[in-house]
Amino acid sequence: MDTRPTSTSALLLFSGGQDSATCLAWALSRYDRVETVGFDYGQRHHVEMQARLDVRAAMAAAFPDWATRLGEDHVVDIAGYGAIAESALTADRAIEMAADGLPTTFVPGRNLVFLTIASALAYRRGHGAMVGGMCETDFSGYPDCRRATIDAMQQTLSLGLATDITIETPLMWLDKAQSWALTHELGGDILVEIIRKRSHSCYRGDRSELHDWGYGCGTCPACELRAAGWQHWRSGDGA
Repeated sequence: MDTRPTSTSALLLFSGGQDSATCLAWALSRYDRVETVGFDYGQRHHVEMQARLDVRAAMAAAFPDWATRLGEDHVVDIAGYGAIAESALTADRAIEMAADGLPTTFVPGRNLVFLTIASALAYRRGHGAMVGGMCETDFSGYPDCRRATIDAMQQTLSLGLATDITIETPLMWLDKAQSWALTHELGGDILVEIIRKRSHSCYRGDRSELHDWGYGCGTCPACELRAAGWQHWRSGDGA
């Protein structure tokens, strides 16, 4: 993680959640130019779309050196995909385990679609790397978050574009406590506060109450994971 990248610029898949916000800071600390891309895929709650803008603005204001590296933001409308890949994130369904053993929050093929579209943008914008917040440690069982999936996509996209493209996943082997620790390592208390208050992870889109770990309903799987990671890190056991 300490080695310098071979590419001087990167495109970050940026949802506005804790993981991608942490990855934005990670990328800005490594690359000379970082652009972001978000996807409007018909998600029920558009809170995260505003969170994306808030996180970008807050990081640029707090870290002038990062501000000079932060490039354009792109938003891609793929609502049609969200309609066919129906889940509890895109339709009025209960958040629970489905018969296939996956949570109903799983959006089939989401990362595969995101990476494919992002690769076209990266190709056009001249980025040799893409960065994503996929994580196999705290991943709720989503199969498209596994590093094996990302490796396969990296090979496929490089072949399909006839150019080498790297997919960086700095959180792949970190749990949420370690992600909070990385946030502090990258930007101290200031960055922790930005991600705590500005990013959004709650599946229910709830920003009515600010908890120690950030905004959220406090009961959905995303909130529980984020809260547990915060508590573990703050206890000193997750460093």
